[in-house]
Amino acid sequence: MRVWSSEHVFGHPWDTVIKAAMRKYPNPMNPSVVGVDVLERSVDSRGRLHSHRLLSTEWGLPSLVRAILGTSRTLTYIREHSVVDPVGKKMELCSTNITLTNWVSVSERLVYTPHPEDPGRTVLTQEAVITVKGISLGSYLESLMANTISSNAKKGWAAIEWIIENAERALS
Repeated sequence: MRVWSSEHVFGHPWDTVIKAAMRKYPNPMNPSVVGVDVLERSVDSRGRLHSHRLLSTEWGLPSLVRAILGTSRTLTYIREHSVVDPVGKKMELCSTNITLTNWVSVSERLVYTPHPEDPGRTVLTQEAVITVKGISLGSYLESLMANTISSNAKKGWAAIEWIIENAERALS
């Protein structure tokens, strides 16, 4: 098992970042997400928006990794649940893969909150737990996947900035 974590600060208010995060896919920074389906969306008695989505991704696994896993499959699915609390100013998003779970499990948690000292900025904390099961070179694969998650996180931050910039440009 390998744990990856990160923190990023956006130079935008929480409301702006959350609107962009909810519209994150598709984006040109991370074309591996090829589909997003909303399975369920509801508002609870406390006014929090709950969303369950299914993401279709093209992992583009290197041939060595596909050989180790013993699969040629590259289309994978991820289950995502998010809760947006507009009163408490917090969005929590949890996702986990539902494809290849016999070999690899990736559980990710993202939390968006206003910056404690500057309401014009937003803090994103991310954590991913990567577990490779029953495969030789499992530690190597966990490390490789942690590096990929780190790279994809940066693409995700850039995508949110791109969405915000394009939304502002469209309003101008």
